[in-house]
Amino acid sequence: MLALGKLLELTLAGREPAEKTQLTVEGVRMRWLSEGALEVRPPQARDNGLDLLLSAGIHGNETAPIELLDRLLHDIARGELKPCARILFLFGNPEAMRRGERFVEQDVNRLFNGRHELSSGSEALRACELERLAASFFSLPDRERLHYDLHTAIRGSKIEQFALYPWKDGRQHSRRELARLRAAGMEAVLLQNKPSIVFSSYTYDKLGAEAFTLELGKARPFGQNEGVNVSRLETRLKQIIEGSEPPLSDAGLDGLQLFSVAREIIKHSDSFTLNLPADIENFSPLEVGYVLAEDIAQTRWIIEEQGARIIFPNPKVKNGLRAGILVVPTAGAHLA
Repeated sequence: MLALGKLLELTLAGREPAEKTQLTVEGVRMRWLSEGALEVRPPQARDNGLDLLLSAGIHGNETAPIELLDRLLHDIARGELKPCARILFLFGNPEAMRRGERFVEQDVNRLFNGRHELSSGSEALRACELERLAASFFSLPDRERLHYDLHTAIRGSKIEQFALYPWKDGRQHSRRELARLRAAGMEAVLLQNKPSIVFSSYTYDKLGAEAFTLELGKARPFGQNEGVNVSRLETRLKQIIEGSEPPLSDAGLDGLQLFSVAREIIKHSDSFTLNLPADIENFSPLEVGYVLAEDIAQTRWIIEEQGARIIFPNPKVKNGLRAGILVVPTAGAHLA
């Protein structure tokens, strides 16, 4: 196996490879760009015009997606997986990965779309570098652009595997991409309706990619991910990489639950309280009239929406950040 196939090993050790560029027997070029960043180019004759960005480790303790990318890289480096797409592999927060922590000082996935310019420290610099790497990768004209940012969650979920689809004014969500997500094992998709400061929102909004945050199960340490089933996603990613995907159709949306954002719960002060059990699962239903949260100046969030569910509840975020999202079922009437 080519040494660059061991990107994860290099990243966890904090080492640079001796050789920055290597070729497989079949002419696939692997090029180390910077810490945790590796570009894969197929031979020109096999290039099908797709640029695929695969990122994981934006949160350093979410190891199942990191291990998934590691397996794909190994297969490419051994010549077992034969790319027809250009691919950029990114391990988002190497220092947090080495420590086995979500982040060191700041949540990198709240520092995109310019937010890093308002901050300082190593993680703000890393968010800036990730934007630069993605922008450079997606700079070639007339190519299809696809980004999957892979995560696992702090808590359990009533819907274990789901995706978040970013929003941009004037751009419609794609039925084809939803069918692709369903084929990859996603049970639900949250169709967002406002700008965001996460990585997939940056590549969707600023770089024109079809981009998604994928939540794949519960976060566990390296080597303990038997309970996180990514087999359907792994199969689909291999098919995308090799250009061998079965045809996608509207029928592929069968069984896919669609949600929209009703409200974001923003923590304004240290007085903020979230009236939920600490171990509540994502997509837990909430009754109309329930007092979800309270904050300074007698601010209260009361459930008004029928069918409301909560995702990503976290009262420990910094003031000014999102402490949870209220979502409701949607029919997806405005899909392209």
